[in-house]
Amino acid sequence: MSRIIRIGTRDSQLAMWQAKTVQSQLEHLGHKTKIIPVKSTGDIVLDKPLYELGITGIFTKTLDIAMLNGDIDIAVHSLKDVPTLLPKGIVQAAVLKRGNINDTLVYKNNEEFLSAKDAIIATGSLRRRAQWLNRYPTHTITNLRGNVNSRLEKLENNNWNGAIFAAAGLGRLGIKPKNAINLHWMIPAPAQGAVMVAALDDDDEVKNICSEINHRDTEICTSIEREFLNRLEGGCTAPIGAIAFIKDEEVNFKGILLSKDGTRKIEVSKVTPLGKHEDLAKFCADYIIGKGGKTLIDQLQRSDKKTNIYSTKKLTGDQLLLFHNDVVCHSSDAIKISLNRIPKSVVKSEIKNVIITSKNGVEALLTNFSVSELQFKNIYCVGRRTKKMIENRIGKVKHMASNAKKLAEYLVEYIEGVEVTYFCSDLRLDDIPKILSDNNITVNEVEAYQTKFDADKIEDNLDGTLFYSPSTVESFVKQNATEGIAFCIGETTAKAAKQYFDDVRVAKVPTVESVIELVNEYYI
Repeated sequence: MSRIIRIGTRDSQLAMWQAKTVQSQLEHLGHKTKIIPVKSTGDIVLDKPLYELGITGIFTKTLDIAMLNGDIDIAVHSLKDVPTLLPKGIVQAAVLKRGNINDTLVYKNNEEFLSAKDAIIATGSLRRRAQWLNRYPTHTITNLRGNVNSRLEKLENNNWNGAIFAAAGLGRLGIKPKNAINLHWMIPAPAQGAVMVAALDDDDEVKNICSEINHRDTEICTSIEREFLNRLEGGCTAPIGAIAFIKDEEVNFKGILLSKDGTRKIEVSKVTPLGKHEDLAKFCADYIIGKGGKTLIDQLQRSDKKTNIYSTKKLTGDQLLLFHNDVVCHSSDAIKISLNRIPKSVVKSEIKNVIITSKNGVEALLTNFSVSELQFKNIYCVGRRTKKMIENRIGKVKHMASNAKKLAEYLVEYIEGVEVTYFCSDLRLDDIPKILSDNNITVNEVEAYQTKFDADKIEDNLDGTLFYSPSTVESFVKQNATEGIAFCIGETTAKAAKQYFDDVRVAKVPTVESVIELVNEYYI
């Protein structure tokens, strides 16, 4: 053949090794070639982890453009860097025989840090980070980018215990660190260790030539891994691992999906006869999704975007999924509760009238006393959930009101006697003691628990904040600017929010789900 095949590649040392390997195999078969180096965005931007760059196919995009423009005939990639959906007009023309699939830990001094509580491990891979933290949750992960040699140099010059590399990359460059161990427990990235050749779909001549260097077993295994990745809708921003290998005419597969911090992990393993493996990736992806993978992936996709809503109460995974697609909600408990020790003398005899305004008050009582010791004749409370908890664990509620002011007004009219015991927090509204005292009803306040302000400081500009009590409002404003909308669970909370926010909205019913619905109405 007289045509010279122009081989496009990134210009890093490892990428050039891959291109030269393809060149060698093609020229061994009698084809003429020329290597054309092209610099990619992934090589230029080295100060951020890959998952923060937000570009699909960061190491392949520039080569795709060069091929579509006719500047190169084929492009050589690490297959794990290639998006599962190729650009229109470009196809996978060949996969070389796979190299070492493992991740390798290169450490500085010794391996003793693996059993220590504190250690610093460097990696720019979200997948490696998540799996490491799942196994070593107290360790710290620091970002590491750049070519192999620069990463090894950074490891040497920083106070890190170790750094994680692809074993194939080290081996291909002839680098054999004396302090290195393969992480056989860590599931690699889909197609890790494989080199892929891409070509134009309409260039039959080049496709036929490339098929001569294709390794069939590697093609089968990496295709399964990449289909698994695609079905989970993963990419650089999802911690997904997958490995398939053929042994004794069987395809063995392992897959994993994790949360970014490694606290959640869903795994799957399956063995299928070779030739009957067409549905293997689908089966394994469906298994992951069915075990909670869909919820986890939705959370991962939301976490890639900037926070625009903050909830002053930690929300469940199911509650987070209720938000509109444009919402990225950060949630944490803005107040921390500490239950007090309540003296036995408080409940030594039957108390006629008791007020409990929150579930925290119920918890404090049940922590200090047995149910048999809580001989309350009349229990008055605030909120349906507090009522439900009281009746499930202590006794019948005489009357429930939606807020403290309404409860105090009811008691003025209907209380039996002129004295009430109020189990409250160190931080409480004045409505109950003031209204009752003004109407000659004695209020015995018992500090059942303490409330500590602990709201997160949010750096992003917020569209709004969800509040569930006056205390959550006070906690939030101590750390953050009062911008955006205050979405409130009830009128009492709204009253507190109006001191700081111009736009205050109140949920139709006092539930978390109703507050979320209020937020969604804003985004419709």
